[in-house]
Amino acid sequence: MDSPAVHRTVTTADVMQPVITTVELTAHLAAAAYLMRQAGSSVLVVLRDEITRTPIGIVTDADVSHAVADGRSIEDTRVRDVLHGAPITVRPEVPVEQATETMLAAGVRHLPVVDDRGLVGMLDLSMACRSLLDSSAARSGG
Repeated sequence: MDSPAVHRTVTTADVMQPVITTVELTAHLAAAAYLMRQAGSSVLVVLRDEITRTPIGIVTDADVSHAVADGRSIEDTRVRDVLHGAPITVRPEVPVEQATETMLAAGVRHLPVVDDRGLVGMLDLSMACRSLLDSSAARSGG
């Protein structure tokens, strides 16, 4: 007789992207766009410093697109000019379901993941939703 499957809560640490590219506050958007392309990412994190690794902002591909659409030069516009304040962050042990609810409530697609050492990864909405769908299918036997 098979025993019932034990379902462990999927955490942010299980789903996050561990390698995150960072960008300096004073970098121009052209450099940020280049870094995103090289990293295959749609988001960069701006850190206070490399010692604390505390996120003070994020820059997304949408920020670059909006600057271009507004007629701003991405060679002259600095990362600091497009930041929207300190990002919402999440700890690695937080369940993915809770992190997803946070993103949806705040209207954001990315959450920097931080622990006591600072930035450790990035969770994006599509990763989180994919994880939730996979765990739902596993629970239902599909």
